[in-house]
Amino acid sequence: MLPLSSMGQQIAQTLSNRHGFSVDAVSHMLAAVYNGNGSMAQFSHPEFGGSGQWMSGGMMMIGDMFNQNLKYRVAALCDDCARSIAENQTGTSSGVFQSQSQSGGSNYQDQQAGGGSAENSLFAPDPRRNWWPSELGSPSASGSQNHMRYAYFANAQRLAVATGDDVWLYDTLHHNIGGFSQQQSGDGSITFTSQFGIVPLSSLPVVSRNGVTETPQAPPEPAPPQSAPTQSMQQPAPAETSPAPVSTSNQPQTTSSSSNDVFDTLNRLGGLLDKGYITQEEFDRKKSDLLDRI
Repeated sequence: MLPLSSMGQQIAQTLSNRHGFSVDAVSHMLAAVYNGNGSMAQFSHPEFGGSGQWMSGGMMMIGDMFNQNLKYRVAALCDDCARSIAENQTGTSSGVFQSQSQSGGSNYQDQQAGGGSAENSLFAPDPRRNWWPSELGSPSASGSQNHMRYAYFANAQRLAVATGDDVWLYDTLHHNIGGFSQQQSGDGSITFTSQFGIVPLSSLPVVSRNGVTETPQAPPEPAPPQSAPTQSMQQPAPAETSPAPVSTSNQPQTTSSSSNDVFDTLNRLGGLLDKGYITQEEFDRKKSDLLDRI
């Protein structure tokens, strides 16, 4: 139960005297109406017949359903609690996220304006209520589910999520968030609704964790290129090539062929000598040269 401030304790005593309930019961109802933003309350106290609900406008339910006198007394107390809270409100109300999760599926409900409790001088400041970074101010909407709390700051484009002792702050980018859901089965992943449909929370950039700015991790440096492995085997020796066959067309003729050529030449020279084309001296010199070749 929220602790009352000194002024809240005075109001509780006044309402106790007026409606005939104990200060403890009145303090319980003040907190219940405050948590319902002054327009509704869910309570559970023996003096109120156990568990019950109240809503401004006339709806009243108590556990002792046949005790009409008690019902009217509790309804009157709720009205006075709502009036006292409204007169001592020191801050503006915020919206609330109401979301449910079911095994195998999720049920979304859009944020309702005026669902979040504002600061009030009847209650002592509770650091657990404003668990998000103080520089963000009042959230546009807030809520809780499955031991997780959410606070959405539309103007700052920030979303605060508390899980256990950790407070994560996300950049909402261009999303206009309207509801949350957490999968109860499987990995328990969190999603939210925006104008773009259902979006996983993990897709938002993390701004900070517990007030410490998160710096994006640099991508790992690429591995240096591996050099080609050194070949340990010796290069094979070039294959020995056999000498190309030598053409025999230009080889010297056999001795027999050479002799026949010499004799043919001598006969031609003799014919030239008989016709007077060469002298005897020229014939003898050529004859000597040809015979030396044999």
